[in-house]
Amino acid sequence: MYRSLFSRDLFGELDRLQREMQSAFDLSPAIRGFGGIGRSGYPALNVGATPQSVEVFAFAPGLDPASLDINLDRGVLTIAGERKAALPASDEKTTVHVNERAAGRFRRVVSLPDDIDPNAVSASYTDGVLRVSVKRREAAQPRRITVQ
Repeated sequence: MYRSLFSRDLFGELDRLQREMQSAFDLSPAIRGFGGIGRSGYPALNVGATPQSVEVFAFAPGLDPASLDINLDRGVLTIAGERKAALPASDEKTTVHVNERAAGRFRRVVSLPDDIDPNAVSASYTDGVLRVSVKRREAAQPRRITVQ
């Protein structure tokens, strides 16, 4: 006779609702977060600066480096690509119980400071980490001035 106002598995229901909302707005197959802690997008980024360069690290394991598209245009760095699904092909004999690894196209955009040198950019991909290093212009480098 006693009936709770809340489902027994409230978080499961919230997860189901989020999946339904995502499919309703047709955000899949793009890899995108909805905001909040830990849901800011794929791949996760670390961006830092030294006096000599700006360093961008994208954590994207399992990607083919040749499939990444890295572009620098007017101080805006764009990292784009696609992560293929690792699930078996769908048919009536296949059932997926848990699928936590997102697949699809992604795009991350980072605004860089004005003192970068667009001709001095390097990128490397090692152990699932993409590193993009953009050097600063020589005139912008800090230097010690001797007083005479």
